[in-house]
Amino acid sequence: MSSSYTARRIACLQPSATVILDAIGELHRVVACTKYCPDVVSGIAGSSLLILADSWTANAEQIKSSHADLVIAAVPYQEKAVGEILKAGVRFLGLAPKSLRDIYADVSIIAGAVGACERGDHVIASMQRRIDEVRARAAGANRPRVFCEEWGKPLISSQPWVAELVEVAGGTTVGTPGRQISSAEVRELDPEIVIAAWCGAGDRVPLEKIVADRNWQQTSAARSGKVFCIRDEYLNTPAPTLLLGLDALAFAIHAELFPSTKGIRQITGVLAAGPPNPSH
Repeated sequence: MSSSYTARRIACLQPSATVILDAIGELHRVVACTKYCPDVVSGIAGSSLLILADSWTANAEQIKSSHADLVIAAVPYQEKAVGEILKAGVRFLGLAPKSLRDIYADVSIIAGAVGACERGDHVIASMQRRIDEVRARAAGANRPRVFCEEWGKPLISSQPWVAELVEVAGGTTVGTPGRQISSAEVRELDPEIVIAAWCGAGDRVPLEKIVADRNWQQTSAARSGKVFCIRDEYLNTPAPTLLLGLDALAFAIHAELFPSTKGIRQITGVLAAGPPNPSH
């Protein structure tokens, strides 16, 4: 790509964009990002970095003030926010990944926008290599039923790429990825492992409380203590960060095969006895 068409000043309205730019060694191009973006951005970009509203609440005047020549945003969007991004009159790259394949494509597209195609290919290959390693180690193991949630009220199952990672780590996803589901439906599915990774909550999901409030005490997961919180950004940021989420999932699903890792917390409280699950 000719340097005259390479983005030099980038406004990132979603953390995944900053993570990808960091992974390909081009974080220095970021001049604005959201408050949800990784701390490493402000450390490299310096005090001149602007903090903007995200893809859900974008503001045209904020974007203009950054003097960016490229805005990168990603789902979730609001129609009004998209209108604000377009009104800013800056080149706009809008991403909407659902699968791991989509995420690889996003890495490639962003790398192309900054003239770093070869480094983008290297990042993709590294992600794929690590995923293949975990898949190979988990092959042949029993495949427990795993329920992953990205939000608690309403209860929403994690995105399709998380379901893919669960399968890689040797589990079987229950519930439809990315869809709302009732706590009663989850109880009937009787997951053997529950993973909570709430958007914006970091690692602060109250595991004991959600089990009690949802009457999940008699699920297989609760009875065996296999209820976990994984850091929000490890599973909900469609970028190379997902490899950290994969390591955490692998430990949660097959602790006999994978070591403990950072970013995961297991339920520790004593669960009150609940009524028997009539389906068991």
